[in-house]
Amino acid sequence: MIKVENLVYEYYMGEKEEKFRALDGINLTIAEGEFLAIIGANGSGKSTLAKHLNGLLLPSQGEVWVDGLNTKQEKDIWSIRQEVGMVFQNPDNQIVAAIVEEDVAFGPENLGIPPAEIRKRVSDALKVVGMEKWCNHPPHLLSGGQKQRVAIAGALALGSKYLILDEPTAMLDPVGRREVLKTIKQLNEEKNLTVILITHYMEEAAEADRVVVMNSGKAILEGTPEEIFIQVEKLKSLALDVPPITELAFLLRREGLDLPLDIFRIDEMVRYICPYL
Repeated sequence: MIKVENLVYEYYMGEKEEKFRALDGINLTIAEGEFLAIIGANGSGKSTLAKHLNGLLLPSQGEVWVDGLNTKQEKDIWSIRQEVGMVFQNPDNQIVAAIVEEDVAFGPENLGIPPAEIRKRVSDALKVVGMEKWCNHPPHLLSGGQKQRVAIAGALALGSKYLILDEPTAMLDPVGRREVLKTIKQLNEEKNLTVILITHYMEEAAEADRVVVMNSGKAILEGTPEEIFIQVEKLKSLALDVPPITELAFLLRREGLDLPLDIFRIDEMVRYICPYL
């Protein structure tokens, strides 16, 4: 598991170098095989937390443990980063090679993995994300969704068992978003890959096993999507949305229809509304 204990992160900002606390006492446990979504308004600390989970940032106070390894221990940091892969918002910033399979092989090559094992890992990773047909294509000719799937394959080729995705669909069109989310869900359900998804899209968060809501560096809400998204007014007070179908249910309830608030999908809404038609 990944375990975060009393995590505080501070840095200095501005000409006066005033201390700013970006994370303030975070406690969080992420179990192997879990699909966790982290949501929050801009500046809430989501990405800062994510960068602590694989040692890109180190705590000012508190601890982060990955399978018993402490991110503060320099000798363990490379092992942690093999365990915890990360995919960022802009796929173009992660492309380092002129051919797809070379890009996926970049990480394992830098770890000194034998060539035969690298070839197997690259082939397996591209197959898992559905990009094996494009193995010899230049990445710049791919769509945004395809590039993100290649980036995910790169993390898988490292042997990562935890995958952090920091707003991976923010720069994609709806088709690309669906491609990436489908890939993420398949990896979690079929490969038991632990997924930590940071997103502004509430319908993506609704697919997770658990949702953490952040505000001003604190984790203020935690629970299943049903437990979180029924708190429509609370989320709106935090400048957050809810899944569109959930908001529709909320508005219809205000008009007098007896509908549950934990509706996330169109087919569920159809089932509940049909008796009123």
